[in-house]
Amino acid sequence: MGPGRPTRPLYTREERLRRDATPWTLVQGVLAPLQFAVFLVSLALVLRTLATGEGLWAANLSVVVKTGVLYAIMVTGSIWEKAVFGRYLFAPAFFWEDAVSMLVLALHTAYLAALVGGWLAPEPLLLLALAAYGAYVVNAGQFLLKLRAARLQIAGGRP
Repeated sequence: MGPGRPTRPLYTREERLRRDATPWTLVQGVLAPLQFAVFLVSLALVLRTLATGEGLWAANLSVVVKTGVLYAIMVTGSIWEKAVFGRYLFAPAFFWEDAVSMLVLALHTAYLAALVGGWLAPEPLLLLALAAYGAYVVNAGQFLLKLRAARLQIAGGRP
């Protein structure tokens, strides 16, 4: 927003109260760092397999686990968004985060389909996992910026 233009707070007073009251906020707070930890382990396994050709089974399993955690955080995040904003996805405050989340979900799902269907050789399959992980990193960054904005909103005494 340009200077002099008022910005809409991330949460209205009512939305903040709903956010703080719903148990889904805690669920998101637990799943987000869990997903990041799973991502880091999986990334290391995928990169190791790409570099050495060893450990394909472990790399694939780690991406499947990462995708499962992603689905869990997406479903519970949608429930959280409904509890706070009254809609399951694409609430104005989180529109772009949700849009990129759809890309992340699509890439992870494409990985699962290719793995189960045997549609890609190991290297292209793992490169697809890396593309999914790249989108995930962007999306995680978006959510971290929103978390920071929410903290600044509270610190600034806004609703």
